[in-house]
Parts: sequence; C-alpha cells; structure tokens
Amino acid sequence: MASTDRRVKKTKDCLRKGLAELLEEKGINDITVKELTDRVDINRSTFYLHYRDIYDMMEQIEDELVQKIDEAIHAHPVSPFGENSFSFIEDIFSILAANKEICSALLGENGDISFLHRIEELLSEHSLKVLRDTFPDKMGNLKYAYSFCLSGCVGLIKTWLSGGHEASPHHMAKLTFSLILNAMKTQR
Repeated sequence: MASTDRRVKKTKDCLRKGLAELLEEKGINDITVKELTDRVDINRSTFYLHYRDIYDMMEQIEDELVQKIDEAIHAHPVSPFGENSFSFIEDIFSILAANKEICSALLGENGDISFLHRIEELLSEHSLKVLRDTFPDKMGNLKYAYSFCLSGCVGLIKTWLSGGHEASPHHMAKLTFSLILNAMKTQR
C-alpha cells in the first residue's frame, strides 16, 4: 500500500510541476489536460484518476497550500509582541520553499489572484483580531500599518520566489520579521 501512495504522490508532484511550468507561459483558461499530460509524459486517464479537470487540480493544490498555512497559524498563534510570530513567518517561508514552483506560478502573472486573496484573508482574520484585542484604541492607524506590511510581504515573497530564492527561508523570515516589527513599532 505504501508504494501505491508513493506512486500517487510522485504522479501528483509531476503534474504540479508541469502545471507550474505551463502557468509561467499562459493562463489557466488556456491550459488543457492533454497539454499538461503530454508535457509530463503521463496518460490522460492517470490525470483523471486524481482530478476532474485542470480547474479541479488547481483548486486542490490551492486548498492544500491554504491548509498548510492555516496549520502554521494555529501552530504559532500570532502575538503582537513577536513571541510566536517569527516561527510562524519561518514556517510560511518553508512552505513556500517546499512548493516553490507552484507558488511562484500561482502568485505570478498568469496565476490565480483569488488564491492570494484567500491567503491574505486567512492571515488578516487572525492578525487583525490580535491587534484589535491588544490595541483597541489604536486600530485606526494599525489597520493601515497592517495593510502596508501585508502588501510588502506579498511583494517580498514574489521577488524571492521569482529570483531563484538563493536566500534561505530562515534568512527571509528574519528579514520579514524585522521589517514588520519596524513598521508596526511606529504605530503603537
């Protein structure tokens, strides 16, 4: 049974890599199952064992990544004073590094903006609640500082993913953590 699971994982990984490559070239609406399976040298029938169509595949990949991010949030609840925040940020960069090709494609020019919005919503839901509970009288400026940090982090991640990410997830987490702390410090 374990070998079957390994084969399924290998097949899905191959399809993910192929989808990421195609998303670098064109939008999801222009990618066909035949094109994807030809690129990765897998039968279309094998593709259909795992997915209904390209959109189902994309949705399953995005759901899996969002779930991993949600697990990281719950493993390291956001703290306004940073106790768990660094570990959380490092986990995010580790998830991104482990899924570099597909994350780069999803956040790239032909990616899925709704995927980015789902992640931003997930992060905001947890982070803004902590800020609201901790600094209720300063939320006016903090919500803008938070928005600034979130947008900056997205840009930083896109640059890191598209640049071959020669910096380690740990290094990027330290840099991101420092930038966020400096931005939020001025608003407290």
